[in-house]
Amino acid sequence: MKKILPILMLLIASLSMAQDGPVAFSKTEHQFGKIPQGVPASFVFEFTNKSNKPQVVEFANADCGCTSPVYTEGAIPPGKKGTVKVTYNAAEAGGFSKNVTIKFLGNNTPYILVVKGEVTPKKSAKPVKKS
Repeated sequence: MKKILPILMLLIASLSMAQDGPVAFSKTEHQFGKIPQGVPASFVFEFTNKSNKPQVVEFANADCGCTSPVYTEGAIPPGKKGTVKVTYNAAEAGGFSKNVTIKFLGNNTPYILVVKGEVTPKKSAKPVKKS
């Protein structure tokens, strides 16, 4: 219990810090569940500009080439929403957890979005028996 409490406090602090910036994401993690191999999976993360000035996404970087982010370009006015669409290329079978780092112009603290899931292998065709 003594070890769990500091970890829990750190987790709560990090989650609250993630929403203290100029924007607030409705969620920062998405679980795809099981997805078929060879079929890309996408999820759209939504955020709201909660500052009093326009916000611009400076960059969105995935931690590997199998994940690609596409984000709202241009200035997002105060109170308005923007999106980051994250697509995972489900080429390899097995579990995955991929991060996408989002940085807003003029804000030093990046946001981390996470997509997770399990790619189920393609079923191989059964050989046809010849009589």
